[in-house]
Amino acid sequence: MPAEGVQLKPQDHILTFEEIERLTRVFVQLGVNKLRLTGGEPLVRKDVDQLIATLGSIEGLKTFAITTNGLLLPKKLRRLKESGINLINISLDTLKADKFEFITRRKGFDIVMNAIDLALELGYQPLKVNCVVMRNFNDNELADFVSLTRDKPVEIRFIEYMPFDGNGWNDNRFMSYQDMISMIEEKHPKLERLQDKPNDTSKTYHVPGYAGRVGFITSMSEQFCGSCNRLRITADGNLKVCLFGKAEISLRDAMRDGATDEELVSIIDAAVHRKKAAHAGMYNIAQSENRPMILIGG
Repeated sequence: MPAEGVQLKPQDHILTFEEIERLTRVFVQLGVNKLRLTGGEPLVRKDVDQLIATLGSIEGLKTFAITTNGLLLPKKLRRLKESGINLINISLDTLKADKFEFITRRKGFDIVMNAIDLALELGYQPLKVNCVVMRNFNDNELADFVSLTRDKPVEIRFIEYMPFDGNGWNDNRFMSYQDMISMIEEKHPKLERLQDKPNDTSKTYHVPGYAGRVGFITSMSEQFCGSCNRLRITADGNLKVCLFGKAEISLRDAMRDGATDEELVSIIDAAVHRKKAAHAGMYNIAQSENRPMILIGG
C-alpha cells in the first residue's frame, strides 16, 4: 500500500451488487464454476455480507473463494462460511510484526495470525497464504514460512515479484522461484515436488511429514499462460483477460447502456478470443502501462 494511500473512485463508477450478481450468473451459464472476490480488500465494502450470501446461492457455482488481508476475518469468517465461501487466501508477506506494519501501513499482525488459526479450526484446508517475495526485503523469511507448514495444514504460496504501475518494481528486488527453492533447501533439504492439476497457477512442493505444503507462482520466470483459464472483472466493471495486459472492456457500461445477457456473452466471447498466447515478458511488462495492482481488484 502506498504511504499516500489511493484515490478512491466515485461510488457510481463501481459495480452495484445487482450488476455483480448479473455478471456472475452470465459467467456461470457460460461454464465458469469458480468465483473469487479479491481486491484491494473485499471485506471493507459496505454490506459485503449481503453480496456474498447472494452469490453463494447461485446454482452451478462450485468454488466460491475470497482473497483477503485477514484483518476482518475473525469477525466475519463464520458468517462467510455459512454464506458459501469455501476457499480462502490470506495475503501475508512477512511473519514479523514490525515489517507487517511497514508493508500494510497498519497494525494487525496478531489479528491475521489468529484469522489463520480460526480458518483452520473451521475446516478450511488447504488454507492458502499468499506471500510476494522480494529480494533483500523478505526473502530471509522463506524458510520461516515453510516452517509454518510443519504443524499447520496451510499452503504457503510464494509469488514472484511482478511489475505493476506504482509498486516500485525493479529487477534487483526480483527473485525467481528457483532461487527461492535454493534458499529454502538450506534449512528444509527434503523439499519435494508434488503433482499439480492442469490449470493450477502454482508449482506445489512439500516437506515429507509436514502438515502443509508450499507453492510457487512463477508468472515471471516460467509463465503458465498456455494453461491459464482466469478472467478478471475490476471493481469498476472492466473485463481483463490477462492480468498483465492493458486491454480492458467495460461490461459495466454495456449493462448500463441496456445490453442483453446475449449481448454481454458476445462481448465476453470476443474479448476472450483476442487474448494473446502469452504475456510480453517481465521487462516488457515493466515498461508498459497497466493499472497498479491495488486498483485492479476483481
